[in-house]
Amino acid sequence: MFLQNLRAKVGARLNGDGEAGFTLIELLVVMLILGILAAIALPAFFNQKDKAGDAKAKEYAHSAQVAMETYSTDHNGSYEGADESALIAIEPTLSSAEITVNKAEEKTYEITSKSSNGHEFQVINEAGTLSFPCSPEGEGGCPEGTEGWGG
Repeated sequence: MFLQNLRAKVGARLNGDGEAGFTLIELLVVMLILGILAAIALPAFFNQKDKAGDAKAKEYAHSAQVAMETYSTDHNGSYEGADESALIAIEPTLSSAEITVNKAEEKTYEITSKSSNGHEFQVINEAGTLSFPCSPEGEGGCPEGTEGWGG
């Protein structure tokens, strides 16, 4: 009986029966599947990161718009003389933003906010008529075929 048991164990060992683990082919197939999934998922992740940066730039543009209106209220309805430092004095959170006051005249102003990926979002007030252009159109948070980012 002992000999039969020993012979069965040696035979099983030589045939590879009862061994735990994966073959090299199985491991390579799993690695290939993981690589394909990563190739699909990573570009979508980076696109979401760009959109988040654009959302932050839009938020700063809106905050700058509110600060510009506050400046106007404090200066008898005129936007003249408003610059980045005046807006930061009104709204301190703009100090970490990439905001540019392109134009500040008596009844008009133009503010540009730039996102971390280089997209630009503007707020333009021309005598009470607001527009919200952005560039490049169709990328990130700048919708294609619309009248801008919508404020």
